[in-house]
Parts: sequence; structure tokens; C-alpha cells
Amino acid sequence: MSCVIFGAGKIARGFVGHLLYLSGIDFTFVEKVDALCDLINTRGEYLVNILGAPEKNTIVKGAKALKFADGEAISEAIASADCVFTSVGGKNLPDIIPYLAAGIAHRTKINPKPLNIITCENWKKPADLLHDGIAAMLDPATLPFFESAVGVTEAVIMRSAIEATPDLLEKDPLVVNVQDFWKFPFDASRTKAPMPEGMIALEPISEFTGFLERKFYTYNAANGTASFVGALLGHKYIADAAYDERILKLLDGVYTETATALSKKHSFPFEEQWAFTRTSLKKLQDRAIVDYIERNARDPMRKLGPDDRLVGSARLCLEYGVIPENLAVAIACAIFYTQPTDEFAVALQTLRETEGVEAVIEKVCKLDPAGELGRLILQKIDLIRKWGWIA
Repeated sequence: MSCVIFGAGKIARGFVGHLLYLSGIDFTFVEKVDALCDLINTRGEYLVNILGAPEKNTIVKGAKALKFADGEAISEAIASADCVFTSVGGKNLPDIIPYLAAGIAHRTKINPKPLNIITCENWKKPADLLHDGIAAMLDPATLPFFESAVGVTEAVIMRSAIEATPDLLEKDPLVVNVQDFWKFPFDASRTKAPMPEGMIALEPISEFTGFLERKFYTYNAANGTASFVGALLGHKYIADAAYDERILKLLDGVYTETATALSKKHSFPFEEQWAFTRTSLKKLQDRAIVDYIERNARDPMRKLGPDDRLVGSARLCLEYGVIPENLAVAIACAIFYTQPTDEFAVALQTLRETEGVEAVIEKVCKLDPAGELGRLILQKIDLIRKWGWIA
């Protein structure tokens, strides 16, 4: 049994690779950064440090990686793999499509067995992006095999992977600090082959769209609230922000708004969704997860997008008759996020200071400043100014 993992970052090493290793399944990373490949191949192992549960720490042995320059070897690995995973970051998915297409074409010739490709990305519809991109690159002779025997599906990654401390990195530059979370939910409806036999933590989900929305509009909306409000109030760590009474009050409001909308949309009991929000809050408040606000708030222009964690959640609420009062406060705070080392935060600040907050609402959030949500956000900007959170 062997698998291929595109990407060798923290989630690839600290979640996908970790679970495969514990399941006794051989795997190979495919990584764009040559220096990281060299490090993996030289060291051959790395530590997965389970935050708050050191007795579960694991040294993953036998680690190996292929470089993007190793095109033939990558095709061979895909052709013989029992499963392929991706963990490259959503914006990098187009970079791996040619390798996947070449590997599938090679597979049809030497090992025409069904295969699953599972995306492990925090990105909108990553499986569709990969499927369509691969299909566009395949010749007419290979396309029928791809459509009938290759399942391109997606997983929800709910385990956080955090940058290790300098002292740990000095001992092992590949070490990954991860949350003590052991579920791997994936969209079972799109698979075309059996999942890797014996792989632990697998959780097949048949109604994946509802599950994905539930996670996104609960976990991501709360994370965005804690991150952007926390940044404005001077916090450095997510957990500290999540214990701030001012932010905690907002979080409870955000959870109530999203839980109400999700319960209406998917027809499950509010109490069940509220219990789900408690798992989100517990994660945010877990001080064992030393997670920086700066990391979570990175790229605020994307995170203020119309379908992303804050504006997307607020739009969902309005669609189901819920006024997103607390989400609008979080959006107002995000509009005023500043971080000089983040080029997207600098671009956001420049737009805000040169063209005004209405321009941010229109050009970044893609909302009408005079519309219902646009007006609500502007009201909340006035409110946080009154509170002294912004000048």
C-alpha cells in the first residue's frame, strides 16, 4: 500500500503523513520547494508534536520526497499509488494539475485501477478546480478512464498545524506542532476507489456540502472574528483573544447568528448546531495551541471576500432572515486590519486610506455600501469608533 502527498508543509507532514504513517501505509511527498525536499530526504524522519498530549508524539520515519523536476518519477508514483492527497494551499493547486494529468495518463497504460485524489485544502471547491483542470489536459483516449475511474474529492482539515518554537526547530527543522484532533472527514459521494485500507481516522460523509458549510460558517467565521477583532484590540495569540470578554461576547453573537442560519438552511436542531459551536470555541481557547493572530489574519482581502468566512457568513444569515449584527462588527474590524509585513494588509490599508471604507466594502467585499449589509457594516464602523477601537 502506497500513497502520494502533493505538498510537504505542516498539514501534509503533521496530519496526512502522520495518519498514513500510524496506519502503516508508505507514502511519498511531492514538493515544489527543492530545499524542503532535500531536507526531508536527508533527514528521513520528523517529529509530530501533539499539543497538550505529549504522550501521543510520533517520530515519522521513512520520510521521502520528490521534486517537481522529477516528472517521470512523479508519474510512476501516481500510476502505482493506492491514493493521492493534495495539501499545497488552494492558490497552488493549478501548479500540480500537469503532474496529476501526466500521472493519470501513465496509470491508464501500466495500472488502470480506480484511484481517489483527495484535496486537503482550505479553499473553495478545490476538488472541482482539480477535476476540471485535469480533464482539460487529458487526451480523448485517457479522458474516459479519468471520468469513470478517478474520484477527485475533498476532505475537511480540522486539525490545526502550528509553527514550532525555535528550540524545537533547532533540534528538528521538520517538526510540526499539531492539535490533538483525530478525524479525517471526506466527501464519500465522489470517491471511485476504496480508501487506503487500514487508514485511521477516516470519516466518510455522504451529505458533504452541509458538513462543509457547517464547518466553514462555524469554525472559520469564529476564527475570523477572534483574529481581526483580536488584532484591533492588541492581542498576539488566538487563545488570548478568545478569552477577552469583549471578543467572547461577540463570538457568542456570531455563533448564535451562524447557528440559527445553518439550522434553518439544513433543517437540523439548533441545539445540535450550538453544541458544534462549543467545539469551535474550545479550539480557539486552547492555550496548548500557540497560534498567532498574524498567521490567522493573513491575506485580509481574500478573507473579506463575498463568499469567505465573514461576509459569506453574514450573507448566509441575511438569506435566512437573521440580522448579522455581530458578524458586521467583525467585518468592520477586519476592514481596519493593519500589518506592515503582509502585502495584502498593506493593499487593504492603502485602499481604505485613499478611497475610504465604502470602496473597501464595494471592491473587496463586493457589496453595495447602500445595501442592507453594506449599511450595517458602516454602522458598526461608527460603533467601534465610538468604543475607541479605531481612531
